[in-house]
Amino acid sequence: MAQANENAKIRVRDLYKIFQPDDRVMSMVREGKSKKEIQEETGAVIAVSAAEFEVREHEIFVIMGLSGSGKSTLLRCVNRLIEPTSGEVHIGGQDILALSDTELRRFRQENMSMVFQHFGLLPHRSVLGNVEFGMELQGEPEDERKRKAHEAIEMVGLEGNEDSRVDQLSGGMQQRVGLARALAPSTPIMLMDEAFSALDPLIRTEMHEEFLGLQRNHPRTIMFISHDLNESLFLGDRIAIMKEGRIVRLGRPEEILVDPQVEYVEAFVENVDRSKVVKARTVMMEPDATVRADASVKEARKTLGEDKVLPVLDDDGRFLGLVTREDLQQGKRKSLEELIRGDTVRTGPDRVLAELLIPSADSDLPIVVLDDNENLLGWITRRMLLSGIQGNRMIS
Repeated sequence: MAQANENAKIRVRDLYKIFQPDDRVMSMVREGKSKKEIQEETGAVIAVSAAEFEVREHEIFVIMGLSGSGKSTLLRCVNRLIEPTSGEVHIGGQDILALSDTELRRFRQENMSMVFQHFGLLPHRSVLGNVEFGMELQGEPEDERKRKAHEAIEMVGLEGNEDSRVDQLSGGMQQRVGLARALAPSTPIMLMDEAFSALDPLIRTEMHEEFLGLQRNHPRTIMFISHDLNESLFLGDRIAIMKEGRIVRLGRPEEILVDPQVEYVEAFVENVDRSKVVKARTVMMEPDATVRADASVKEARKTLGEDKVLPVLDDDGRFLGLVTREDLQQGKRKSLEELIRGDTVRTGPDRVLAELLIPSADSDLPIVVLDDNENLLGWITRRMLLSGIQGNRMIS
């Protein structure tokens, strides 16, 4: 069992959902029988098998897989729209499988909202009426629910459309109404089941960008179901890939691309443009040595060893720049700081490799990766960059 993460908002342990189970099913599962074998012998359908994961606070956690893989069933087990057969689900430390029906309804109202593929909007109501509908059912005072509804409508860019009937809106605008309805109650968790899959491709891409903008400005803990790998890679902080009810790979998008681990996942990712997903932190390496700016040129040459460039740091350990072997050999009468190259390309750890191709081509120096405080995390040579894009560099 994985060690618990203290920042986890949602914890799922050894979760099963079996439709039409009998006494033989779990023992057959433990024996390693396949989903198909169990269904043929018992008639039971194993929709979710031994699911185990954590969702961190303010993370977008994507569950993806083909139709019938169990992803939507798993999502509904988390909020008990479908009752799990066995296992554990803890949300914010609360064991939700132990809640009574009344306690569960209250818990959902206070903690979770859900967005479906088909928006479930009320055609006879206005945009405002749809957004405040859930809060109305919860008994929220009218003034308060209208205030929250107006704020949510503004968040999704529908201000000015409050009085429009939803059946007069485009599909993209209807999806924004659905998002606003989920955002309005200010619940800390959002569950999203194929939320954008009904949209046209151009509108869908636009909604992806806007959704990430909303998450940056109004962060929530999000579980997002998708059958689309590109959507999952673009939106997910981490991705769980399901096959026949089981999670077969879980990790950051770039981890999964660079190291699929199983043949099923490898087939999924083989045609993905890695340059637009893999990030600098994935391919960078720590330099073998660094030197302080107040060191002598002689000390720097000795520290350099067999490398071609050497990072220079200030007294607080912040990165100042790079010096090259050639400059150290020719700059005997200069201070080390005078030899620092001014054309060093700097980047953050979360920048994707596609954005580093041109800077790398324009410089003969490695790209240095820095944190927000200008501390050196690592560097990326041109060879590392190309290997990362080709998928030849494994994550350690």
